[in-house]
Amino acid sequence: QVQLVESGGGSVQAGGSLRLSCAASGYTYSTNYASYCMGWFRQAPGKEREGVAVIDKTSTTYYTDSVKGRFTISQDNDKNTLYLQMNSLKPEDSAMYYCAAEPVLFGVCGVRAGFNYWGQGTQVTVS
Repeated sequence: QVQLVESGGGSVQAGGSLRLSCAASGYTYSTNYASYCMGWFRQAPGKEREGVAVIDKTSTTYYTDSVKGRFTISQDNDKNTLYLQMNSLKPEDSAMYYCAAEPVLFGVCGVRAGFNYWGQGTQVTVS
């Protein structure tokens, strides 16, 4: 059973930083190497869910254009934890942020990919 638990959200002023964490169990880099892919998505009220950043088995990263240069996705395979470092935050970054794992389509890892497993989300508010 795959479980994803996000943490690190909160309220911050514009220009500030936050680091989100996603602790994964039941889905690891070593056991799911062939199709390994994890990512961060966000959804603001009244808007569709948006892919923010993903990382694949080769540690290649992909970002949506609006966060390039400001956000960094990374992973600690020993701790089975995914991170999202968010710098220079803007009010438009305010949303519920979700961690996701295992792309629906084998080998398709990207910010527009579908994922099989989702966390409960952590709220980020930028004022």
